[in-house]
Amino acid sequence: MPETNRIEFKTELTKDLDLEKEVVAFLNYREGGLIYIGIDKTGKVLGISDTDGDALKIKDRIKNNIAPSAMGLFDVVAEESEDKEILKVIVASGSEKPYFKKKYGMTEKGCYIRIGTAAEPMPQAMIDKLFASRTRNSIGKIKAHRQDLSFEQLRIYYEERKKPLNKQFKKNLELLTEDGSINYAGYLLADENNLSIKIAKYSGENRVDLIENNEYGYCSLIKATKSVLDKIELENRTAATITAKERKEQRLWNAIALREAIINAFVHNDYTREIPPKFEIFADRIEITSAGSLPEGLSREEFFEGYSIPRNKELMRIYKDLEMVEQLGSGIPRILETYGKECFHFSENFLRMVFPCRSGMRVPAGKPPQDTLQDTPQVTPQVEGLLAVMDKDLSRVEIQEKLGLSDKKNFKENYLSPALEDELIEMTIPEKPSSRHQKYRLTQKGKALLSQ
Repeated sequence: MPETNRIEFKTELTKDLDLEKEVVAFLNYREGGLIYIGIDKTGKVLGISDTDGDALKIKDRIKNNIAPSAMGLFDVVAEESEDKEILKVIVASGSEKPYFKKKYGMTEKGCYIRIGTAAEPMPQAMIDKLFASRTRNSIGKIKAHRQDLSFEQLRIYYEERKKPLNKQFKKNLELLTEDGSINYAGYLLADENNLSIKIAKYSGENRVDLIENNEYGYCSLIKATKSVLDKIELENRTAATITAKERKEQRLWNAIALREAIINAFVHNDYTREIPPKFEIFADRIEITSAGSLPEGLSREEFFEGYSIPRNKELMRIYKDLEMVEQLGSGIPRILETYGKECFHFSENFLRMVFPCRSGMRVPAGKPPQDTLQDTPQVTPQVEGLLAVMDKDLSRVEIQEKLGLSDKKNFKENYLSPALEDELIEMTIPEKPSSRHQKYRLTQKGKALLSQ
């Protein structure tokens, strides 16, 4: 594998290696690119000794030495080649060009562009032109119309991944505008917002007979995403075909492709239009529609090849943190492994993905029977214990006392957060998660599970 316009090799990560120059060049390049650490210029694999340490150094250098922020636009992945460990730095094309090295600013010494197999200084005329047309209308720059927002749901999701949020998390996650106000990305991720996320289900092949209209919005976009994933996983039930020789089981749709399509719709939706993604289930197909067509500078051919220009880099970064996205540019190729390009429909203002049911299968018109529920949580003994003591509305302290637990962190990580995440319990004052009067109670789902 030789170096190309999108591939750069580096022998090792050192202080003298101008990694920032290569990253800036790919951020400014319309296709992004890949930087391999541990491979020399001839393509010979040398390997590196400390992948974890080098990965942390790379992330730190990109985060601190490049502007505008590249968070959500790059990924660092450890790989194995010829029995040796190497690092792959995936860099997406940015939407706020020109990107530059902070040390030198928006000058020819700070701005670079990929030309052939090299990172070349960007002419000042090009720098000025790009800056004049820089995208300013993004969810990271728009001030939220509400500033009295809480983020307890987001805290819980990060704690579940052993990544607790500190007091500076709004700034660290780029949920603030330059003047310190919560931006629209923060609004979308807050415990409360006005974004309505719906899943509609029809009995036939058109929009005439609506039989279900499920609402999963008005909460953190992460929670809404998980709810949609759970609901469609439930609808994607397994159907059995029994022959004389065997019993074959198949789902209506490929589960991996479907998950990627749902998350893509959430992450890449154009929220500046205040239009949420839409999910519709018909007797013969499922349709997933997101606002906004292809980002500027990305062709259909590049889209299908997996090149990525994240429309909402703030969301991409958080979905990546929470391990809901594997790596940049992996979603569309995963979908294309099962469904062809003809399943993607582009218009001036929308992108729609249409996935037909497997051959000979149709979506049942009724609700999934109880014995096919696939979102019944497999609870831990800790959560079982918590449910067992919930005989009335209880505060956190009261629950801990009933369980005989003194360690607040252990209680929150292993008992409270999982029960809230699986919607087995709920807050009595959800609009004020941190209220000193906050208590918890069993949900219908929790009561049903407890009765079992």
